Amino acid sequence: MTPSSPPAEPDPAARAAAARLCPETVVALHPGGRGGNSRLYRVEGASGAVYALKHYPRFTHDRRDRLDTEWRALTFLAEAGEAAVPRPLARDAATGFALLSWIEGTPVGVADEADLAAAAAFAGRLHTLARHPAAARLPLASEACLAPATVLEQVDHRLERLEGAASAQPDLAALLAGEIRPWRHRVGAWLTAEAAALDLDPAQDLPAARRTLSPSDFGFHNALRRPDGGLTFLDFEYFGWDDPVKLLADFILHPGMDLTPAQAGRFLAPAARHYAADPALERRLRISLPLYTLRWCLIVLNEFLPERWQGRAFAGQAAERGAVLDRQAAKARALLNRLPSLLMDPPT
Repeated sequence: MTPSSPPAEPDPAARAAAARLCPETVVALHPGGRGGNSRLYRVEGASGAVYALKHYPRFTHDRRDRLDTEWRALTFLAEAGEAAVPRPLARDAATGFALLSWIEGTPVGVADEADLAAAAAFAGRLHTLARHPAAARLPLASEACLAPATVLEQVDHRLERLEGAASAQPDLAALLAGEIRPWRHRVGAWLTAEAAALDLDPAQDLPAARRTLSPSDFGFHNALRRPDGGLTFLDFEYFGWDDPVKLLADFILHPGMDLTPAQAGRFLAPAARHYAADPALERRLRISLPLYTLRWCLIVLNEFLPERWQGRAFAGQAAERGAVLDRQAAKARALLNRLPSLLMDPPT
């Protein structure tokens, strides 16, 4: 958790929460860290120990309890012995604050072979923990996709929501109507044809025995490189049960990762082996990658939604909104440019 550019000074609520939750006298509190929907503070105790104070606010447009989800996830992982995550120390659910162990580290930057191997190994450990007795009490991951048809349903929901906001945003309206909506029709027809050819029912939910535990926002954008070179994975606000295909697809497609095809392959090969008990994994990944690519096109356009910008502003988004929207539209088009190759020769 490294300092970046959140709000310049901790607000009084953060100071009060640090005093309540810290196990020792607080001598300093500094803004620090990154987050799309939260604020992070570095808490220094009188003993010299350092803690992380995280604040998840409640937004009227989003009913998810991000703090509770992350707290339950980190508590489960700590009790199960997983070391590559922060430790939960104390929380105040009423005000949305949690005290976690501070992770000293730097952004991963350009991923190397060891990083890809560490990410694949972490996914494997999560899958092993799916058999832990306490795992049964965990919820579905946020926006879990247990069938390919569910991915397409989420695409439709996101597309309709953005279209509702596009009347006052001509550039967004043109992108949706002229580029994304035609691709939605093409990908939908492709799914129907490919699922039939592969003898898969795209609407059939994955059986519970084939599901895995997933951070649901898994990647190097949510990791830090510790001084010893190892990785610690962060941000478990969406954690829960999901299809391994979604974990794999999101990892290789996430725009914040910017993996090359070769890097994606070097992650997929060892990561997919953890799910070898699922005989249809390869086929489901094949028909799902175009769907997830289109889904990510719409996710990166969330900043066009006024209510989503509210969350970014709370977390300390410093860039001018127009520049951010231009950048996000470029990311969406870059993802669209990947669709032709996925439909013609999808990876296996």
